[in-house]
Amino acid sequence: MLNVEELASQAQQIATQLGITKFDVYGATIDESSAQVDQGEPKQVEASTRSSVTVRVWNQAGTVGITSTTDVDPIGLEMALKTAQEASAFGAKEHIPDFSPEATKPIPPWPDTVVPPVPIERLVTTLLAAEKQLLAAHPAIVSVPYNGLSQQVIDRFYFNSEGAQRQERNAYTSLYLYSKTEMAGKKPRSAGGFRLGRSLDTLPIDDCLQEVIEKTISHLDYEKISSGKYRVVFSPEAFLSLLGAFSNLFNAQNVLDKQSLSTPESLGQTIASSLLSVNDDALHPDNITISHFDGEGTPTRCVPLIQNGVLTNFLHSAGTAKRLNAQPTGNANMGAKVTVSPHFFHVFSQVPAETHYDLETADNVVLIDDLHALHAGVSALEGSFSLPFDGWLIRDGQRTSIEAATVAGDFRQLLQSIIYVAPKAEVKPNGVCPYIWVDALAITGE
Repeated sequence: MLNVEELASQAQQIATQLGITKFDVYGATIDESSAQVDQGEPKQVEASTRSSVTVRVWNQAGTVGITSTTDVDPIGLEMALKTAQEASAFGAKEHIPDFSPEATKPIPPWPDTVVPPVPIERLVTTLLAAEKQLLAAHPAIVSVPYNGLSQQVIDRFYFNSEGAQRQERNAYTSLYLYSKTEMAGKKPRSAGGFRLGRSLDTLPIDDCLQEVIEKTISHLDYEKISSGKYRVVFSPEAFLSLLGAFSNLFNAQNVLDKQSLSTPESLGQTIASSLLSVNDDALHPDNITISHFDGEGTPTRCVPLIQNGVLTNFLHSAGTAKRLNAQPTGNANMGAKVTVSPHFFHVFSQVPAETHYDLETADNVVLIDDLHALHAGVSALEGSFSLPFDGWLIRDGQRTSIEAATVAGDFRQLLQSIIYVAPKAEVKPNGVCPYIWVDALAITGE
């Protein structure tokens, strides 16, 4: 584990020798091991250690230079500080970044949840067993073409010339399984599952297997769907994917760059059904990849984004907060340019629903389980989307897999059209979310 106090001391000595009075450093080191298998044999086994460090230096004129290195040692730090010092002469003269006003704010201590990684051989045997169980679940399942089991230990740190020092260590293990079927006279069908855990021993492998098996089998008997308007239910994973694709709604940097569906005046406006509330909560107890500070050293926190349908806050870096007269929220990413991004969405409802809906009794409802091609089918600046999906048409509570279809609409209209937020939420890698019912969306069948 890195000694951030020693590293900060070394950096300060080097900076003094170079005549640098103001600088900061953010970095991370990652130890990772992973395995993939194919038809009962190891396909790929990897282990790596990698580092990434970003250094910023301010000169006497107040402009800043930025550089990066992969060397977490005195020689690498010296080269990075020297390069950033030289680059500072060419730094931007408008909206110059500065230290976060909260970089030295105390952070309450947190429990150590890091579990030492297991030998890589155990990753291989565990994944081989999972593949074997999945292939044996149904004669139609002939392969698991995409799979992976990996474990990471991540050390993150931040320090600056004003005495700020942050460090944390996190570890997690992830599993991905994706099945493929073959049946005479039928198109190949697939289903996937992904799980995160703090260690291999706490990873819900059986839960992931059961999900993939049930979804795969449910897609074997499929039918075409007629194009038209349908009441649509988004699974937690699907809604979180869509929310992430349109996260420029909450991104203060996007707002300032005029690359957002929001403007500075959007705060306080109703943008969704009163049934919907959304937080960005980096410290949520179900967030396996929890972060206690961002790339600028700002402590992370729970940020209410939508409260009962009203846009309440933007996500900020220190720079965007200063320009919009707000407070940093702990969402900054350090790089060639400071960017802003969400951590972990928490979707819920605080308003009692007038009508309750149930998938077990639903009729003529489309249940969308997984959205595809978000990189191509989303126009984030226009708010529109047209996306292929995996899902089912529900008639009198009975689910029939949809052969092929796309769902299209306007995200802002979708938010306004939410008619029900189910009371029970599910934990996903990027958030906590229940099933979301939307009054009507356009479905186009094949």
